[in-house]
Amino acid sequence: MTRHPRPTASLARYLLLGAAAAASAFALAGCGVGAGGSTQADSSALLISGGGAVIDTNCTGCNSTNARGAAVYRFSAQAAGGAAASRTPASVIWSVSGGDPKAGPGSIDSSGQYTPPGFLTADSAEVVVMARLASNPDVSATANIAITPGFLEPLTPENVALAAGSSITLTGRLAEAGGHTAIHFTLAGSAEAGTLSPPECERSAEAFTACTVTYTAPAVIDTQQVAYVTAGAGAAKTEMAILLNPAGVSSNPAQHRSALAWPIPLGGSGGNNGDLDAHGASVADCCGGTLGALVADSAGRQFLLSNNHVLARSDHAETGEAIVQPGLIDNNCTPYGPAIGPEIASGLVSGLGPGVTPVASLSAWLPLRSAQTNADAALAQPGSRMIDSSGAILELGARQPDGSLASAPPGISSTGGKGETARVAMQVAKSGRTTGLTCGSVSAIDVDVAVDYFEDCAETKPYLTKLFTRQIALSGDRFSDAGDSGALVVDAANAEPVGLFFAGGVDSSGVVEGMATPAPEVLSELGSLAGTSYAFVGGADHAVSCLSYGDSTVTAAQREPLSTVEMARAQQALFAARALVNPTAGILGVAVGKSSDRAGEAAVIVYVDEAKAPNVPASIGSVRTAVIPSTAQSVAQGSAPAANSLAAAPALLSAVLAHAQEVKQQSVRRLMRENPAIFGVGVGQSLDNPREAALVLYVDRNKLPANLPLAVSGLRTRTIAMDRLHVTRSYSVAGPARHCAPHVADDAQIFMQHRLRLTNRNW
Repeated sequence: MTRHPRPTASLARYLLLGAAAAASAFALAGCGVGAGGSTQADSSALLISGGGAVIDTNCTGCNSTNARGAAVYRFSAQAAGGAAASRTPASVIWSVSGGDPKAGPGSIDSSGQYTPPGFLTADSAEVVVMARLASNPDVSATANIAITPGFLEPLTPENVALAAGSSITLTGRLAEAGGHTAIHFTLAGSAEAGTLSPPECERSAEAFTACTVTYTAPAVIDTQQVAYVTAGAGAAKTEMAILLNPAGVSSNPAQHRSALAWPIPLGGSGGNNGDLDAHGASVADCCGGTLGALVADSAGRQFLLSNNHVLARSDHAETGEAIVQPGLIDNNCTPYGPAIGPEIASGLVSGLGPGVTPVASLSAWLPLRSAQTNADAALAQPGSRMIDSSGAILELGARQPDGSLASAPPGISSTGGKGETARVAMQVAKSGRTTGLTCGSVSAIDVDVAVDYFEDCAETKPYLTKLFTRQIALSGDRFSDAGDSGALVVDAANAEPVGLFFAGGVDSSGVVEGMATPAPEVLSELGSLAGTSYAFVGGADHAVSCLSYGDSTVTAAQREPLSTVEMARAQQALFAARALVNPTAGILGVAVGKSSDRAGEAAVIVYVDEAKAPNVPASIGSVRTAVIPSTAQSVAQGSAPAANSLAAAPALLSAVLAHAQEVKQQSVRRLMRENPAIFGVGVGQSLDNPREAALVLYVDRNKLPANLPLAVSGLRTRTIAMDRLHVTRSYSVAGPARHCAPHVADDAQIFMQHRLRLTNRNW
């Protein structure tokens, strides 16, 4: 399955005199692209497509995708003349001009991929893109782009839980220094969802525009609900979610990103002190994640646990490297002093300076390159009195009188610290750097999934694609985001460790999909590596205050419109389905509906007696069936539901799951080999018929095949369309980037601004 850091007060002013920027990071909302396609041809012999657009400074493009499926803004040139279908691509030399007086016009590569400048000093800028024919530079054509400022980051905080009558100040920042652009805030939800104050904006020629607004929760909250605040500025949009809860819990992820008092609780920002990309005398971007949990070996020695890609720089670190808190992404990408290693653990470091603090030294990691490893995990030896020796994790404890949640260790009394086995639909919680304490559910088990790794934070240097097996899939609205990598996933009922979170993204319905390695397997592999055994450090089992923003998987699928072709297929299948109706056998009626197992596909709804369990085929012809329990009266009155409720899904029988796992093991390699768009396969619950298991297919949304199997060996399939997983955030749409403030290694009087890729090592 990243979102990002709110600059501290000392970093609030981003002085601009020279510079512009490295590649941007992750997205939350789509880039604004106007009706494109208009061009201005200087020669009738050459045409450019891709012009006539309005994009924001975060948009590396919105009209194409690169080899990894990420959105780019790409121009193409064709030889003019004849019908459009007969025009041939032209070999051209690309250039850009115009743009912002200080930030410039941006850049364009040899393939026509355009990257806008990282900031503006006015409300908009016009960029001229020129293509010159390689064989005859005198032949050229131009196209124009209007650039507007985009968001530096999502609204901060990006998610928050509030009690009745509570208030929170939300901040939005735009990549504009100067100009008059303002951020417009709107509140989505019911009339009782709270109120927004008038916004206040600060503008300066030497600082990025910042606007704030105060949200106040309603005086009475009877039922849990989610309100959304949307911020817009020209073409750019972003939003945040507010969980209004009657339990009176207040939870702001901001504390997870801050510098914590020693000995620190876990669940907060951290990472390797050297996890950054340097360009000359300055740091262009940096990475970080979550310091997840504390484990102890058979001799009682304690170690900090997180991901390899958080602590060991994806195999590129050396033993003894400093692990810092908070991570560099929350400290202006500024590392702590010179390289610091084993002396931390021996307690020799004193007089620590401001910003990040070394809290541990890297001691061991499971190499990603090895075919023998099946977890993304690493250990670091804590410095003396630097980490809470009880294993306490931020917000994992009980509600306190002021509404905040106390830190508490995970539960270990049921398993002796070895961790629980995940179950489909298990409610889980995690405490991570970016989204704080959130709850979701196990959507699939026994997942084989391919995950991409890179050598650098900016993800310009691919390292490897690793196939993990027997992983746990997690889902839920706002459950996680980039920077949450390394967080411990626990059973919400008893806080027992379930998994180590390491990758994720957002599916095409907007639901977060994450991956975790089973906790027992993480301990086993680390123990084998070190020739010892490990157990989680914790205390008595206890419930977690579950902050759940819901799961919109079913509602999003049911909102998806059906094409004319799909409607025709469903009508044809409905005719055959009428033969199934037999109230005595428990089949009450049939109707045309939508599949929840694959959004955008039609389904034949088969209403069955809720007191019976008749056998219904997974498909009729080539159309899926959606089996919905109801009553004869509801079906007759037309009041029966059109989809199953995810919350009301029954637990799957162990025999049903065991059979599904057998089918998965027999078919997974063939499915992934024959269709490269499938990058993961697991076992979960069918949403069209929750009494049945399903083979869950994770499919590249940018290469979504027209035909995927409705069933495999009689087992239903469920499709999750999303960007391919990598350990930085993989968003399903293009949009706002994440930013660090600049870090300049030489003269502090040099004014610079870096458009930084905050990969946050999440996912």
